Amino acid sequence: VIKCKAAVAWGAGKPLSIEEVEVAPPKAHEVRIKIIATAVCHTDAYTLSGADPEGCFPVILGHEGAGIVESVGEGVTKVKKGDTVIPLYIPQCGECKFCKNPKTNLCQKIRITQGKGVMPDGTSRFTCKGKQIYHFMGTSTFSEYTVVADISVAKIDAAAPLDKVCLLGCGISTGYGAAVNTAKVEPGSTCAVFGLGGVGLAVIMGCKIAGASRIIGIDIKKDKYAKAKEFGATECISPQDSKKPIQEVLVEMTDGGVDYSFECIGNVGVMRAALEACHKGWGVSVIVGVAAAGQEISTRPFQLVTGRTWKGTAFGGWKSVDSVPKLVTEYMSKKIKVDEFVTHTLPFDKINEAFELMHSGK
Repeated sequence: VIKCKAAVAWGAGKPLSIEEVEVAPPKAHEVRIKIIATAVCHTDAYTLSGADPEGCFPVILGHEGAGIVESVGEGVTKVKKGDTVIPLYIPQCGECKFCKNPKTNLCQKIRITQGKGVMPDGTSRFTCKGKQIYHFMGTSTFSEYTVVADISVAKIDAAAPLDKVCLLGCGISTGYGAAVNTAKVEPGSTCAVFGLGGVGLAVIMGCKIAGASRIIGIDIKKDKYAKAKEFGATECISPQDSKKPIQEVLVEMTDGGVDYSFECIGNVGVMRAALEACHKGWGVSVIVGVAAAGQEISTRPFQLVTGRTWKGTAFGGWKSVDSVPKLVTEYMSKKIKVDEFVTHTLPFDKINEAFELMHSGK
C-alpha cells in the first residue's frame, strides 16, 4: 500500500481537500501509476457541482493525467514498471462489439463499474481516514498515485513532457478528433465553432489542419478571440453583438450557412443554434459539449428533412489505446499544438485555484 497526497471531493459543492490517502496495489489486469501531471476539465467541475447523476462521493476526481507505471497486477502484458503512460477514461479492450466496430470508440467492457466509481471487480483501491474513496471516470488523476484497468492506459513516448501531454487525455484529443474524425472536415470548407475554451480551440486546430478555408469562432468573451485566431480562426463574433439569433447571423455571413459547426459548451440552446447555422442540404453539426443531466435538445424536424446532420462525439472518436500514442507523436513532430493550450501551471495543493481560473474563463 502506498500513502500519498490526493485531492479528495468529500461532497458536492465543496472545495477539494488535500488529504493523505492509501492506494492499494493493483489486482489482476490493473496498473498503478505515479501521476506526474494532471489538468482540470469542466467535466470534473460538473461532477463536483452535484449535477452529475452518476456522481458519487467521497471521490478522487481527475481524468486528464500523465505519469509513470509504478507496478502492474497479474496478467498485465501491454505495459510494465517504468513505462510512460496516459490513463484513459474511454478504454479500449479490443474484444467487445464496440471495439470491433470501426465506427465507434465507445468500449463498453468496464462501463458499468466505471460509472459506479469502482474498479472492474466492484471495489475501490483508495481509502482515506478509514473510508473507501470512489474512483472517477476510471482514472482519478487528482492523486499522486492511482490505479486503473489495464485496458484504460496508453503507453506513450518517454521523451514527451508530461505536464503538456496530459491534455491529450481529454480536451485536446476531443476537440481535434471532433473535426477530423467525427465531422471529417473537408479542404475549403466553412466551419463555425461555438465556445472558445480549450476544446473549442482544439476544434479550430483540427479544422485548420483539415484544410478549412473559413473558421468562425463564437464566444461572448471577446478576450478569447486573439487566442482563437492564433489557433486558426479566421474571424470571431459574439452572439451579443446582434439583435438577431446567432444562427441567422451566421447564415447571412456564409451565404446560406456553414458546412460544419461544433458546439463546445454543453448548452442545449447553443446546440440548436449550431445545427440551424448549418447549410441546407449538407451541413453537419457536431455536439462536443456535455449538457447537464435531464436536458433535451430540440429543433424543427424540417431542419433535418432538408439535409442537415446532427452528430455527437466522445473523446473525438479516437480509439484510445491505439490513438493516444499517435497523438503524442504528432505533437512531438509539431503537427498538432499542445503547449499553447497551457495557460497556468500550479502546484498540486493549489488545485482549487485551478478550478477558479477555469470557471473565470482564464
